[in-house]
Amino acid sequence: MQTRLPIAGLLAGTLLLAGCAGAAAPAATPAPTAAAKPTTAAPAATAAPANTTAATTAPAAPKPSTAGAKVYKIVKGESKASYTVDEIFINRGNVLNTAVGATTLISGEITLDAANPAAASVSEITVDISAFKSDSDQRDGRIRREFLESTKFPLASFKPTQITGLPSTYKEGDTLTFKMTGEMKVKQGSKAVTWDVSARLEGGKLIGKATAAFKMTDFGFTPPDIAGVLKANDDVKATFEFVAVP
Repeated sequence: MQTRLPIAGLLAGTLLLAGCAGAAAPAATPAPTAAAKPTTAAPAATAAPANTTAATTAPAAPKPSTAGAKVYKIVKGESKASYTVDEIFINRGNVLNTAVGATTLISGEITLDAANPAAASVSEITVDISAFKSDSDQRDGRIRREFLESTKFPLASFKPTQITGLPSTYKEGDTLTFKMTGEMKVKQGSKAVTWDVSARLEGGKLIGKATAAFKMTDFGFTPPDIAGVLKANDDVKATFEFVAVP
């Protein structure tokens, strides 16, 4: 918003004229003509000095500082993505087992300003699911070749579109809890997935954990089902444990 001071200008001048008329002499002898009094002009009024103060502009509202924002890169080897799926071994009398597979081949970035945590952002996260390793080489091989077909589609990705629940202030060491929603792609399918996330700054590192639940059929592939041997549940619990550094 600009504020403009009006410029006042006042010019006043008054001109005063005075004159004296000559007196008439007797008819017989003309009297010398009286000299006319000089006409004196009153001094012109001087113009009031114009206000020379320059118009001032109100300072713009300060923008939030981004000087404190840092980009934290997810560290491969220190971070882990894993799945948990219940399966029933039919050939063992319907014994329930929980299969867990994990990989450390993860990439992505998180931008965070500790002075303004609500402005945090997360890049696309990618996971090499062809590197999933469980306690069974046979399971891992069949997942890669038949079910996930991760030899053909090795990367799963998550692209955040919304982050909710972040506070306006933050103190290092405190744990942030929030939700992150975005598009998740696995194989040739995609679906909106919401992750529950907790994270904290500790010793210059951003450390956290995210969990989400979905179904295999959401992404267009059927759960492992080996007739007479094993049948897997459709429900999947995904966990992402991360360490990120500037």
